[in-house]
Parts: sequence; structure tokens; C-alpha cells
Amino acid sequence: MGLAGNAQNDPRRAIPCKTPAIAQSCYWAHGRLWMANGNPSFRLWKIGTRRILGIYSGPSADGRSRDNETPEFPVNVSHDLRARVHSARSKTLFAGFEVCPLALLRPGAMQPACIEAAQNIVIEE
Repeated sequence: MGLAGNAQNDPRRAIPCKTPAIAQSCYWAHGRLWMANGNPSFRLWKIGTRRILGIYSGPSADGRSRDNETPEFPVNVSHDLRARVHSARSKTLFAGFEVCPLALLRPGAMQPACIEAAQNIVIEE
């Protein structure tokens, strides 16, 4: 199923992901989104790399709040898709993601990021 969206224009999003301050660092990557045990709860593996991104709502998110457990996603990564990820760890969401890093890359560390958009979403068991 191919879906595209722009979370920045979503009036329901409380914390913007792609802000003018970080827009130039955003990029597209094919990845796997899943819910993990620990903080942050949602993680994105950039397929073809050894990099894991910890997903937050955006640059103004407080890392000590519940944002690390329930970040905001783009509109097309809907609540139904989030519920599937929450309810069955055997299911995985693959897509092309526009991600915006929230901190500099450090070797061996999970990089915090937010997801601005997603397209070509596929859910597999």
C-alpha cells in the first residue's frame, strides 16, 4: 500500500518534526519501525546500515516526558498502524521514511530523530 503525507501540515500534531532549524538535516531512508523495550520505545532501523534511530515527536520534545514512549507520527502512520505495532511484536512496519535527526551522530550510540513523513508502508508479520 503506497501512502504519502506531510505531518507538518497536520493540525492534530502538537509537536512539529521538521522545523526550519533542522529542515536541512532531514533525509529519506528505507527502514523498519518497531516498538522496543526501553527508551525510546519506538525505534527505526535504517535498512542496509547498522544505525538505529530512537524516535521522538520533534526537536521541542522533552526526552524525560512520555514522548519517549508515545511519539507523534505522520498522519499516514495512523493510530491503526501504531496499534498493530503495539499489539503484536511479531509485526513490523517497513516504509520509506523522511527522518530528521535531533542530535549529532555519535558512533555506537542510538541517534534521536523524528519522522516527518512516510510512504510505501508495508506491515509484515
